Amino acid sequence: MSRADSSLTPRPGRKTRRAPRVMPMDLYRAGDVYVLNADMPGIDPGSVDIDVDGQLLTIRGERTLANHENVKWLTRERTSGSFLRQLNLGQGIDLDNISATYANGVLSVTIPVSEAAKPRKIEISSEKQETVTLKEGEKRLNA
Repeated sequence: MSRADSSLTPRPGRKTRRAPRVMPMDLYRAGDVYVLNADMPGIDPGSVDIDVDGQLLTIRGERTLANHENVKWLTRERTSGSFLRQLNLGQGIDLDNISATYANGVLSVTIPVSEAAKPRKIEISSEKQETVTLKEGEKRLNA
């Protein structure tokens, strides 16, 4: 795992009196970008907020459920409330070009690697060698 890979680490949110809200996510690197996919079913995309403060990426969302009056709930497993995930981006990330899309209940955040952090080939230069003719038919290389 590269240094940039290990720096993209989740940060636990603050503990509250309520049970933690679940926002499962996957994070992987594909070439020169990291891709974060977070499950956010039932969350209005307009309630999702993503921001970067220094090297900290924060994703917030809110799920609200319809309020049914005069009903007797048999089971109610879907949670409502606020969700928060934070990631420490570390060094080597192009913070200005992070982008996000939301489709079918999945938030996808694309986090590009900065140009300076991308692997690159270093060319080796050498002095040009000259060919000097000594006698007819003989050659010598000068360094």
